[in-house]
Amino acid sequence: MVSKAKLAILGLAAAGAVGVTLQASTPAEAQSGAASWYGPGFQGRRTANGERFNTHALTAAHRRLPFGTRVRVTNTSNGRSVVVRINDRGPYVGGRVIDLSQASARAIGLSGVARVRLSRL
Repeated sequence: MVSKAKLAILGLAAAGAVGVTLQASTPAEAQSGAASWYGPGFQGRRTANGERFNTHALTAAHRRLPFGTRVRVTNTSNGRSVVVRINDRGPYVGGRVIDLSQASARAIGLSGVARVRLSRL
């Protein structure tokens, strides 16, 4: 059984969540889900790791992967992929697994939200 504190950290502290058995989260080596991109409004601002955000760099935001981790992101609808470096935290929209810089999104043909597969390198 998982403690209430751990559920809160995982964002699962909802009524009735106590007693829920959690399985290990999907490892990044096999993670799939929705991806989106962020860019112009964040250009030059500090990322979570302290560097300046560059919308033209091949970077991304992920909730848990360590900063500096390199990840291959593959657009499952067209097979195009790009290798990005994790330098920020996010996405902050539910149901998404990664937020890409504008350049990273463009490299895989993502113009809004798309289903992707992540492979940690």
